[in-house]
Amino acid sequence: MSDEFAGEIFLTLANEGRLIVAPDEADSLIAGLEETIAILNERLTLLDLWRRAPGLGEMPPAVSGAMVDTVFADQLCPGRIERAARELPKYVAALRLARRELAVD
Repeated sequence: MSDEFAGEIFLTLANEGRLIVAPDEADSLIAGLEETIAILNERLTLLDLWRRAPGLGEMPPAVSGAMVDTVFADQLCPGRIERAARELPKYVAALRLARRELAVD
């Protein structure tokens, strides 16, 4: 299975100055990624709870619904939530490095 994330590539391109993103666009992308990272971290917490929990019947309904969704997603693509949580911060770092005013010819 090939890796669907390219955090290291984006970091390399940004460090080499070959990835340049206009500040407004970079800020928007970073905000979206940070929201996604927060959701991933919530899902990681749920997965950890699921792995240690006695069962759904012992959880509050609000948690059990989110738990079912998270566990289902993890069963469809095992480990993807963890990989995304590791890789997306690299995208944020690359965008911060790449955030520059674009030269106008």
